[in-house]
Amino acid sequence: MSNSLAVATVTVTLCQLLSEAAEAAVPGTSAAPGRPRDTADGISNPGINVYLYQALPNAAWRNEDLPARRPDGTMARCPQAALDLHYLLTFYGSELQTEPQRLLGSAVSVLHARPVLTREMIRAAVNAVTGGDSGHYLAGSDLADSVEAVRLSPIPLNLEELSKLWSAFFQTPYALSAAYQASVVLIEAQGTPQSALPVRRPLISTVPFRRPLIERVFSQAGEGEPIILGSTLLIAGKGLRGESTLVRIGEIDVDSASGVTGDKEIALLLASPPFPAGSLRAGVQAVQVVHQRTMGLPPVARGGVESNAAAFVLRPVVTGALAPDASEMIATLDPAVGRSQRVVLLLNEYDPLPDRAARAYTFNAPKDNGIEDEDVDETPSVTFSMTGVEPGEYLVRVRVDGVESPLALDTDPDNPRYAAPRVTVP
Repeated sequence: MSNSLAVATVTVTLCQLLSEAAEAAVPGTSAAPGRPRDTADGISNPGINVYLYQALPNAAWRNEDLPARRPDGTMARCPQAALDLHYLLTFYGSELQTEPQRLLGSAVSVLHARPVLTREMIRAAVNAVTGGDSGHYLAGSDLADSVEAVRLSPIPLNLEELSKLWSAFFQTPYALSAAYQASVVLIEAQGTPQSALPVRRPLISTVPFRRPLIERVFSQAGEGEPIILGSTLLIAGKGLRGESTLVRIGEIDVDSASGVTGDKEIALLLASPPFPAGSLRAGVQAVQVVHQRTMGLPPVARGGVESNAAAFVLRPVVTGALAPDASEMIATLDPAVGRSQRVVLLLNEYDPLPDRAARAYTFNAPKDNGIEDEDVDETPSVTFSMTGVEPGEYLVRVRVDGVESPLALDTDPDNPRYAAPRVTVP
């Protein structure tokens, strides 16, 4: 990096380079820093004016500057700024002798042939200006030691852009000119970062990056069978076995080492254990396989590679239904339902008369699913208010967050039909 004298050093070096070109084109002329001058003065003093009219952040380097200070305010590294410098080169002399054109041609030729400010050029320019004086303002310049060389390139300005640029020079007549960009100039702030203690014992481990892939999620009882609490969930895919294999459902991570059968399948019991009691809810669930890595001293399992997220439906089960009268029904569910879950009761007549359509009813659960205690978040049973239900025997289903409880079939091999759970409404 270089210090705050870098910008001035680029200008001085550019002037030194252009002075050589000016002397070759028009003997006795040189290049000097300064604003564009009066044209009459330019005729009597031919030469090249080098004017820095704009400095912009370099787009390629601006994101390279990492945070320079730690949370406690101490300096971790010296902050740096990366700039692109825009120069206007103005050429003066006798138009009758085409001195401005000769100077322009010589300047363009040398900048095209030598577009990089080398370390030797920068040191030579600084020595020529300072004359070995250690008290000179450029004596402390260290641009020659910068890791990035400064490159010069022409800026193609159209007539409108050139007119806007020259309009900034109040009452200064236009003179033959060209624009160039010097990039990139790295400026590092002064300061001494606090260095950390050396690493006493490096703990480095390398592992191949292999992400597990879930392709299917289904019940061990069969792909078409409902997934309920107590079911064994089968996760099929590729690369499922890891050093430490976890299965994440929602926000719950459980160890699945005992259920990993090779790299292609994991069997996981949806029960407590391995899941904490009451942690699973009916509804659509997201499942992931997580491979942890054992690292550090002492060795600790840490978060590693996660698979894609796959979805499965955990269906509620109606474990009991009771209708004390035609206006109320109590349904017991597994798993318990949460306060914010949406619960709906569905009743279908079990054995309708052949001369009419089967009766069907739908009822919503009460607010907060009937949970009155503010410290309680779930309930195993929900009491539904019913109206207009005709007495009879009904099949009972409960829909939790859009997921319906399953119905069981009877044992008739020739004509199986839904038979349970059922409730009798008096």
